[in-house]
Amino acid sequence: MLKRKKKKKKKNKEKGNKKTINMKRLFTLAAAVLLAATAAMAQSLKFGTDGKFKIAQFTDIHYNGSDASKAALKVLDNILTQDRPDFIVLTGDIIWGPPAKENLLAVLNRISKHNIPFVYEFGNHDSEQGLSNRELYNIARGVKNNILPDLTGSKELDYVVTLKDRNGKSDAAILYCLDSHSYPKGFPADRSRGTYAWLTFDQVSWYRQQAQALKDANGGKTLPALAFFHIALPEFNEAASDANNPLIGTRRERCCSPDFNTGMFTAMMEGGDVMGIFVGHDHDNDYTTLWHNILLGFGRYTGGNTVYNHMKAGARFIVLEEGQRRFSTYIREWDGNVVNQSVYPDSYVADDWSARPLQKYE
Repeated sequence: MLKRKKKKKKKNKEKGNKKTINMKRLFTLAAAVLLAATAAMAQSLKFGTDGKFKIAQFTDIHYNGSDASKAALKVLDNILTQDRPDFIVLTGDIIWGPPAKENLLAVLNRISKHNIPFVYEFGNHDSEQGLSNRELYNIARGVKNNILPDLTGSKELDYVVTLKDRNGKSDAAILYCLDSHSYPKGFPADRSRGTYAWLTFDQVSWYRQQAQALKDANGGKTLPALAFFHIALPEFNEAASDANNPLIGTRRERCCSPDFNTGMFTAMMEGGDVMGIFVGHDHDNDYTTLWHNILLGFGRYTGGNTVYNHMKAGARFIVLEEGQRRFSTYIREWDGNVVNQSVYPDSYVADDWSARPLQKYE
């Protein structure tokens, strides 16, 4: 009797082990399928037959599971139904309270159901909810329709997204996505380094290396590029404070940039590929302005009434043109209203007043 019980116990244990192994194999297979789908989707990013590629930038969703924050999910649905982009960029502060994983998935799964490829970069608040940015990044990589690359072993969570031409054969445009971090070391006890962190020298070097490698691969020619991250560069304040500089949109607060400048704007200006830099972070700014031939732009606050905001929730759209250093951009509000339309660089360059046709005055 004892021997039979032992045999039965052993048999059950073997069954349990086999079940565990099979479950692990299923999870591994599912992960492999997701990674393969992610890679395939990333490779399929290309300009349409009309030579256009539309990007939606959502920023500062500040989701915490409250009724107020759930309004942002409806904003996402409304905008993506009204104006379907080819690609979505989330530029940080997506979550605003624990539990981090559940809140992040609430937002990402809502986006994923629209079957549009997306990427995610971080704000200063994402990592305050119990998980690090790297942990959040890995969670995001498990959501359908993401095209986030595997950054295991990399120091920073920075990456490049490449857009193909309409035939899907040649590289046609570049998107740089960077982690602008959160606060300086020692903050808030030590405020001698300001309130917000800065892009590091390593990140500036990374951009230079990427830009050069992409240029070399394209026969020595730079491809049109955009850059996305959360916290604005100090140059945003310089540009906005110049009274002679055209500014389209709303500026209701001074740009909350780092106090220290590590030279990313200069690197991008010298690189010659970046046409525009788009950020979030400042909830009451949604303007665009040209500075040394690079358009500096804010996304529109996308969240509900969980933190300060004085404009209707919405998103920025950017429409690239294949083979051109030119794009259009606008804000679409949650109710469908479109504001702040402009074209880079045309809308920001003064015309020759002397060449205008004479007006007829009756």
